[in-house]
Amino acid sequence: MKTVVRRPGLQDYESVWLAMREYTDARGADAEDEVWLLEHPSVYTLGLAGRPEHILDARGIPVVRSDRGGQVTYHGPGQLVVYLLLDLKRRGIGVKDLVWRTEQATMDALAGLGVSASRRPGAPGVYTHEAKIAALGFRVRRGCCYHGLAVNIDLDLEPFTRINPCGYPGLRVSSLREQGVCIGIPAFGDRLLRALDDRLGFDELTSSGPELAFATSGETGPGGAHDRM
Repeated sequence: MKTVVRRPGLQDYESVWLAMREYTDARGADAEDEVWLLEHPSVYTLGLAGRPEHILDARGIPVVRSDRGGQVTYHGPGQLVVYLLLDLKRRGIGVKDLVWRTEQATMDALAGLGVSASRRPGAPGVYTHEAKIAALGFRVRRGCCYHGLAVNIDLDLEPFTRINPCGYPGLRVSSLREQGVCIGIPAFGDRLLRALDDRLGFDELTSSGPELAFATSGETGPGGAHDRM
């Protein structure tokens, strides 16, 4: 069965979230898995268990309470976001295995650029030189996952200083640019896609156009609150 790859570019967070959830709720047993590679305008997102006090000073950046796992993180231009819409039951993959494989694929892609990265016990994500370079968060419904990971390529890291990233006060955040690697988001996306394929087995990868039925920017995500703090 094919795995469809989409690259819709810069997209509003809530609109993409709504589209992911709608696709997951509507998909049948024979629906194709999909991988979306994109960027978001500046936004803070809180996971299901996210505590608002971990947002120290949003300073006008929108705050969205999402239905993914994890605490608070930041998305912005220059960060590659990869959403995995996979039928885990069909693949025989559990949530812990999904997280491990996704982390490992990210580390594989970074290693190919000479960047040594590792895990941190009890804190999902990928770290380099004690700083977080990639964050993960998933939601599983009816045996299928959505949401995914975000890798810092070449973005302004200042907004991370206004939160406790992933709920950890003082956690440093890094990027490929800070690590001395100059690479564009499309090029790194290709590397990461190959690494994810190696670890997750996407069967036949097929690229589709960027066409996605996203809702109008500014609509509230499904079952979540949209706040400005």
